[in-house]
Amino acid sequence: MSAISNFIEEYISNIYIPRTLRVSNIFEIIILAIILYEFMAWVKTTRAFALLKGIIVILVFLIIAYIFDFTTILWIAGKVINIAIIAVVVIFQPELRKALEQLGQKKYFKSLLPFTEKKDKGERFSDKTVNELVRACFELAKNKTGALIVIEQDILLTDYEKTGIPVDGIVTSQLLINIFEHNTPLHDGAVIVRGDRIVSATCYLPLSDNMQISKELGTRHRAAVGISEVTDTMTLVVSEETGNVSIAIAGELIRAVDQDYLKKKLTFIQKKSIDVKRYKLWKKGASDNEKR
Repeated sequence: MSAISNFIEEYISNIYIPRTLRVSNIFEIIILAIILYEFMAWVKTTRAFALLKGIIVILVFLIIAYIFDFTTILWIAGKVINIAIIAVVVIFQPELRKALEQLGQKKYFKSLLPFTEKKDKGERFSDKTVNELVRACFELAKNKTGALIVIEQDILLTDYEKTGIPVDGIVTSQLLINIFEHNTPLHDGAVIVRGDRIVSATCYLPLSDNMQISKELGTRHRAAVGISEVTDTMTLVVSEETGNVSIAIAGELIRAVDQDYLKKKLTFIQKKSIDVKRYKLWKKGASDNEKR
């Protein structure tokens, strides 16, 4: 019997089911539920979410292999399980470090109580922001001014935001045009948009190593695809050579879109409901960092 099957058997045999439900059991269930909820809510805002889903798929597959007694698969899994645990720690190292830092922040545990603050649901950004983004992109395209605008969704972009210069300004076409104007201090790099605000400019983004991207496209387009491969962002790209406006999302580049198509795509992600509490916690953390 492999290590995997032994582990599953031992786990099942040691499951404790109390005959009577005590008050302490109820509190224990509530505490575990809160911890699990907060963990899942945190993971969903990081790049680790896709990795976690992959791990869950593997675990489900191993359970199926145990039920049907696939001895060879269980034997192979038992041999690599120790290495896999170390690999998971290495893969999740940035997220684990960030979680420990948040754990040590002042008043962090207050956010663990979901009933201390009402959770509102709303749009990611306003109709005005949609119109301003569309207007800015095509004004820049008219003058063949290159631009790279990253629109945040569920996964927070704080790591990439730190590589740039803080702006914290309301999204307007005039501000975006001024940022990407040639020979200005902020024109090089990407702009990150969170909600109705431009939070940072001149940000560095990871470049995609996708060999299917056309060779005629430069670093700006490769960076747009790169950030869309590791996060759930929508990135708007204005080509300096052709003046075309393109969209990068989920690792794909949609080239030469028109105003109606761009507005339709922005409206689609705008209508996806967003947990306002997440933005309140982010703003609170940003304020605490500024004070320090």
